[in-house]
Amino acid sequence: MDTLAVLAALLAVGIGAQWIAWRVRVPAIILLLGCGFVFGKDRLDLGLHALFSDELLFPIVSASVALILFEGGLSLRLADLRKHGRTVMRLITVGAVVTWILSTLAAHWIVGLPWNISVLLGAILIVSGPTVVLPLLRHIGPRGKTGPILTWEGIAIDPVGAVLAVLVYEGFALGGSAATGHWIMGLAKTVIIGGGLGALGGWALVQMLRRYWVPDQLQIPVTLALVVGAFALSNYAQHESGLLTVTVMGVWAANSGVSVRHILEFKEHLRVLLISCLFLLLASRLGNTELRSFDASWLIFLGVLLVVVRPISVWISTRGSDLTREEKLFLAWMCPRGIVAAAVASVFGLELAAAGVKGAETLVPLTFLVIVGTVVIYGFTAGPLARRLGLAVPNPQGLLLVGAHAWARTIAAILQKEGVTVALVDLNRANVLAARLAGLKAHNANVLDGHEVEELELFGIGRVLALTPNDEVNKLVVLHLAHTFGRSNTFRLPRDTVPSKEKPADAGPQHGRQLFAPTADFFELSARFGRGGLRVTTLSETFDFAAFLAEHGERALPLFVLEPSGTLTIATPEIPLAPGPGARVVALVDKEPA
Repeated sequence: MDTLAVLAALLAVGIGAQWIAWRVRVPAIILLLGCGFVFGKDRLDLGLHALFSDELLFPIVSASVALILFEGGLSLRLADLRKHGRTVMRLITVGAVVTWILSTLAAHWIVGLPWNISVLLGAILIVSGPTVVLPLLRHIGPRGKTGPILTWEGIAIDPVGAVLAVLVYEGFALGGSAATGHWIMGLAKTVIIGGGLGALGGWALVQMLRRYWVPDQLQIPVTLALVVGAFALSNYAQHESGLLTVTVMGVWAANSGVSVRHILEFKEHLRVLLISCLFLLLASRLGNTELRSFDASWLIFLGVLLVVVRPISVWISTRGSDLTREEKLFLAWMCPRGIVAAAVASVFGLELAAAGVKGAETLVPLTFLVIVGTVVIYGFTAGPLARRLGLAVPNPQGLLLVGAHAWARTIAAILQKEGVTVALVDLNRANVLAARLAGLKAHNANVLDGHEVEELELFGIGRVLALTPNDEVNKLVVLHLAHTFGRSNTFRLPRDTVPSKEKPADAGPQHGRQLFAPTADFFELSARFGRGGLRVTTLSETFDFAAFLAEHGERALPLFVLEPSGTLTIATPEIPLAPGPGARVVALVDKEPA
């Protein structure tokens, strides 16, 4: 295949795997690695393994990992670190050392690798990474402290593991006390250079945004250039310190008070594209020769990592913390490996194998087995475990109502009585107080402030209903929260249908999914609540939805349907309701005329 066809195949297979993973609700990395093996060297070869030479591929991989870690740093909040900093620091220091030592011993005693390769593999397997942790956390949605801790650990541990692997690799060439001195000096230089350049780059990025030095259309390209430039400069000054640099840059920018949402949204799309391509490219390079070196002892090694190494590391790191038993158990069962482990192992494996180092040919396939095994096992078991421990709920059906005025409180009260998790948020303290007095969970907060949203307890909440009387506020709410809940889960009232000279009724595009009916704007709903009220009707074989509509006619406006399975369907103009027997219809029904 020619180069253009291979590039097209790379994108098609990678994005196709992402879409299929979304449809069947499995971690995308599982399908990406599977496609890489299937369409790789010596199999259904699409030419992916030969698309880039080693001299070109690994710089591309390094720069891509840098962008992924920068995007991960943008999602980190220092407020979370202040709450859970002790646990995070112990996980990436004490926990990393414990993981390194135990993984090294297991690699030598179980797999039979030489000590030098075992120590190197142990250093590589310290890493976890945002490429696997963040998608799994997004898929699971754990509550409480575990999500922020795993996010911080997954992003901060990557530079630690990568730098340690490089120092081990270089240190073996020196040997003895010279290696020890090299490690100490290397760690000190990495922290000083990586942290210093990261802070400087983060400050420069913030100044660029705050002082409007760059026009809007160039902010993302300039940010990309700045990140890659800082990464390359840091690596030039100290090998592999660039990962720390870009992570610090991301954290600095995210906590500067300057809005970086537009950059974060672009980087999230870029991350999906990079992960799709990188996993395919690296997995496709494993030929049948490497795969035939598979040994049963590798599965035992994987099992030890899962049930011995990670639990011991978490147990030691969380001693004396305020984490509950359930939270510690979940942390102990969540340490998947990702693209950083694959990239570092691939680079060192090729170099050591070319140098004829004994056991080097095992480094790459064994690392990929750990990646596949941890992603598959954690991907399919961490969610059920979190739900069993009471830390997550599957397919959350709860609603966040933006607006706590009188009829919004009525809706919340009815749904809460029917077993639906409901929370209200409003800037009006009187509305919030009235909601709390009615036994409803209500927050006095501004949902357009990302920091205030992060402080809300939204466990079990999966969708947002913007119910304020202000059309522009409703539009901003769905635009802002679509990033958190997804566009398909953000709803707003239709625009005010009363035309005026200043604002025609049909002016401009709609943002967010419309609620209930095209004419059911805030003022129409307020009038209808004044004429009637909410009624919950259970359908049956003899009294179906058609009979319900025939009985009430235009006096009834169906708002929600509660299926017997517990699924909550929100009425929208674009998808007609079709509830079956046993479903409960929540409708706004006018009173009978006198």
